[in-house]
Amino acid sequence: MLITCFGNSPLNQLINSVSDLICQKTNGLRDLVVINLNPELINVYGELAGDEVFIVNKFFKARGFRKIHLEIAQLGSSLEILHSVFFPEPSYDLPIFGVDIVSTIDGISAAIVDLSPVNKSLPSSIDKKLSSLDIPKFTNKRPLPNWGTIFSPYVQFIKPHDFDESTLFFNTVDDFINILISHSDSIEPNSDQSPITIERYKHQRNYCQQQKCNDKTRGVLSKIFGPKWADQYIDMVLFDCPDQF
Repeated sequence: MLITCFGNSPLNQLINSVSDLICQKTNGLRDLVVINLNPELINVYGELAGDEVFIVNKFFKARGFRKIHLEIAQLGSSLEILHSVFFPEPSYDLPIFGVDIVSTIDGISAAIVDLSPVNKSLPSSIDKKLSSLDIPKFTNKRPLPNWGTIFSPYVQFIKPHDFDESTLFFNTVDDFINILISHSDSIEPNSDQSPITIERYKHQRNYCQQQKCNDKTRGVLSKIFGPKWADQYIDMVLFDCPDQF
């Protein structure tokens, strides 16, 4: 199958470029299929202080990945957010790919990308490839939140200084996702009930639980849609993880 992306955003070129990149890389995955969720959770509309709010989601699964999520959220002409996570099947020795970009009328205020481990450490081949990358020395590194222990040592959390640094961040996202996909193509799954699969599942659950500690996300969604809806959206759309594997 061939998926289509969102089209160009009027707000920020980096979000356009990373969104297109993720769609392109997703199209190259094996056994790609669409995940069908409640339509009310796929295209969401609201209002905050007179500004229209749009949230558009795409969901897929593929060989090695239980859920691939790409989200674009926009608040009027003042705020745009890209959020994407590739959640692996626990039977595959794959980290979690995640990228978030927050853009305001003043430019990018935050951009983060990581391949987060779902075991005590990253797979050795991925760690080796990441360690060999020439990761840019970004000017404005941002501190990780208290729950940021889920991220790898290679996480990049920055505020791009200028257009050149935005381009360097895009290249870093490209490097990370290429490493992930190359590794996913080269491995075979463990059995669902093997101890290592169960361990990866536990680490993935912990990743989701820690991400839910992000009060900024919950706070913004609660202001627009109410606390109950915000919790449902976080639990079912952003960071869902089955109770059992």
